[in-house]
Amino acid sequence: MNSGQGEPAPEALSVSLPFTGAWKVENSPLRRIPSHGTHLLGTTYAIDFVGVDDDGRTAPSVSWRTVLGTEPPELFFSFGRPILAPVSGQVVAVHDGEPDHEARRSQLALVPYMLGQQGRLRQGAGAIAGNHILIATPDGGAVVGVMHLRNGSLRVGPGDEVREGQHIGDCGNSGNSTQPHVHVQAMDRADPWTARGLPLVFRTFGEKPAGGTEFLPRQNTLPREASIVEASRGSIDEIRN
Repeated sequence: MNSGQGEPAPEALSVSLPFTGAWKVENSPLRRIPSHGTHLLGTTYAIDFVGVDDDGRTAPSVSWRTVLGTEPPELFFSFGRPILAPVSGQVVAVHDGEPDHEARRSQLALVPYMLGQQGRLRQGAGAIAGNHILIATPDGGAVVGVMHLRNGSLRVGPGDEVREGQHIGDCGNSGNSTQPHVHVQAMDRADPWTARGLPLVFRTFGEKPAGGTEFLPRQNTLPREASIVEASRGSIDEIRN
């Protein structure tokens, strides 16, 4: 992987998927780097996951609001699902209190929202990352963040020690989010304004490629764009025990 900044990328940090169940991959660094179109806020290698059902749907229904307006975040399968610590370590920062706003699958609703992105950035990192938790790895070499959590769902605070696989919050639709999802990234420090994004890989998971019919085992890699992933049950049980 190359950082796109004219120098080789550092070695990838190995983490666990921060959830159980099935989730669809968005903004995978395997598609492009920087994955979100910018190096700002340490997002160079960030990846997004949207919760889905067994049929790969993000929500159980569509309506006129899907095409023309906004929809309540509670409609989506992701909303309220438990989010787990991707790594063991110490919590170095938390941010809560950002509202879970309406979701936008409609292209008409997306246009004014995207035009307001610069304004949200001026409001601070919380307006972009939403409610989030940052965890420093035990060796101090990286900080891993999970973003867009549900307002009021955070279960940890600064200074807390967490175990990989521990329930630390719930998926929400806070910050710069068009529908409920979880955003995962690694950085070289806790301050997102000065941080450099670090590459990460997931230790073990099942991946059903776009158009595929079955989950294939993966280890120490990233999933591809539009694939469906699920955490390996064996790995989750091992972490929790």
